[in-house]
Amino acid sequence: MHNAVMLQKTANEAFLTPEQLGRRARSVWLIFAALAATLIATALYGAGIYGRLQAIAALEDEGQTDANLKVALLRAVLEGPRALPLLLADDRQVRDALASGQAEAVVGLDRKLQSLVAGTRASVLYVTGKDGIAIASSNWQEPLSFVGNNYSFRDYFRRAMETGTAEHFALGNVSNRPGLYISRRVGDAAAPLGVVVIKMEFDELESDWRETARPAYVVDEHGVVLITSLPSWRFMTTKPLPQENLAAIRSSLQFGEAPLVPLPIDERQALRPGAAIVDAVMPGGGKGEFLRLRTDVPSTSWQLEYLVPTEAPIASSVREWRLLTLAALVPVLAVITFLLRRRQIAVMRIATERAAREELERRVLERTQDLSRARDRLQEEISDHRATEARLQVVQQELVQANRLAILGQVAAGVAHEINQPLATIRAYADNARTFLKRQQPQSADDNLDAIAGLTERIGTITEELKTFARKGRTAAEPIELRAVIEGAVVLLKSRFAGRLDALDIRLPSTDLKVIGNRIRLEQVLINLFQNALEALESRERAKVDVFCEESDGEVAVTVVDNGPGISEDILGSLFSPFNTSKEKGLGLGLVISKDIVADYGGRIEVESNDSGTRFTVYLQKAQA
Repeated sequence: MHNAVMLQKTANEAFLTPEQLGRRARSVWLIFAALAATLIATALYGAGIYGRLQAIAALEDEGQTDANLKVALLRAVLEGPRALPLLLADDRQVRDALASGQAEAVVGLDRKLQSLVAGTRASVLYVTGKDGIAIASSNWQEPLSFVGNNYSFRDYFRRAMETGTAEHFALGNVSNRPGLYISRRVGDAAAPLGVVVIKMEFDELESDWRETARPAYVVDEHGVVLITSLPSWRFMTTKPLPQENLAAIRSSLQFGEAPLVPLPIDERQALRPGAAIVDAVMPGGGKGEFLRLRTDVPSTSWQLEYLVPTEAPIASSVREWRLLTLAALVPVLAVITFLLRRRQIAVMRIATERAAREELERRVLERTQDLSRARDRLQEEISDHRATEARLQVVQQELVQANRLAILGQVAAGVAHEINQPLATIRAYADNARTFLKRQQPQSADDNLDAIAGLTERIGTITEELKTFARKGRTAAEPIELRAVIEGAVVLLKSRFAGRLDALDIRLPSTDLKVIGNRIRLEQVLINLFQNALEALESRERAKVDVFCEESDGEVAVTVVDNGPGISEDILGSLFSPFNTSKEKGLGLGLVISKDIVADYGGRIEVESNDSGTRFTVYLQKAQA
């Protein structure tokens, strides 16, 4: 039944177009990717939780075993010395020394206590009278001997006198070292003779604990740390002490001046009685997550607390379980992906073949219709073709005439542009000649008229040159002095730019430097460049135009540099195109003509411009000496 449904579904999909199937396939893959990502994320999250629980359980078992071993070691340390006060309380020598107080008896007791403490793990062994003053001690020969000190204020003394025995952990008031005091009354309650006290220190035990690199510490019934592998945690508390308990401890000097502040441990999660996940700040500032285990110390009111680092084991366990989860999920998802892809390929192939058949049928039908319409159009085109040929001949004649008129306009504009400067100079010379005649200076007027005649001839030469330019002809080149060309260009500019030519700083070349060209045409090039530079500097302070020449192998470079505002980017790109200009009254032909003149003699013009000025460089062929 299931296979029949799948076949029917596949058949229905085959009637969809490939484009529709493609859109549906993309939707299916997006949904599949979202479901796969959700499944993987959920599985990894669950694997992380499970891996954490597994790691904590394993750490708890391991840590509990370690904690029990530490408690057993602590009991072994405690049980041995506990028997000494019991035995000494019934010892005849102790009773005689307390009863008689004779010096010989006390000295003998000192030596006995000294020999007894050497064979135990105890720190010191001493005997006090019923008034609390020590009469004999195992350290009687040391500078910090307990002999003669009054211990009546100590809790272990008072409780031993009252109940017969006591154990009390405190800071020594003479040695200033912490330890457990075990005391035993000598004599009965009605007629006590004194108290036997043994002090135990746990330096060796703490040193052994430190080697495991896992914090361990013992707390009393108030939560005060007594024995610890971290010395800086000694006499800190597992929780804030009530004010009345704190006052009683302070008054008894049990822990000296210790601040009794809480440990830097915050409980995050309780697991079971005696086990919890905590955050702890280690000495030195390092912070980490730990598993805290609590175990009672038998025969005492103490508890051992043991901290097991959890971050690395939990991270390792989480990583392992997540990798196992991925190892199980990825093959399953890969198989599903393969089956889904194979099914889509089969459906797409069926739909593509069906669409191809339909497309072929449609194209055959369209082609038949196109051939019929093409036959009709061909007949119409044959009749229109003759009329089109006639119109084409008319249009061609009109285009030829328009082209001639355009060329004529360019030539006329070029003539107007090129003779503008000589005409301005002629006007200036004519005005000067009239002035000289009024002043009765015929010689000066005659000189001006000669100059006018020369400029008239120059206009004729320019006209002929422009005709040659329009015919794409070329004036014969010859060696000419570059110095004379520059000086001639300056002379023609004097009339128009009178008083402004001071901006020109020309470093003339030597008289023997010659280039290939025509003097009149090259003067026209330099006039255009000088004129453009001076016009760009109009009304500009500290205007300056540098003109200089540089020689190289077979080539001479004439450079014109101004400090004007520069040429805008939109004009610079088509600077040498006809009618392209930034001047209101300019024609945009000067640089076009100049470029063609220089090109006629095998040279070129290059331009650079920015907001600091413009540099034109004209490269000319050097004449051979």
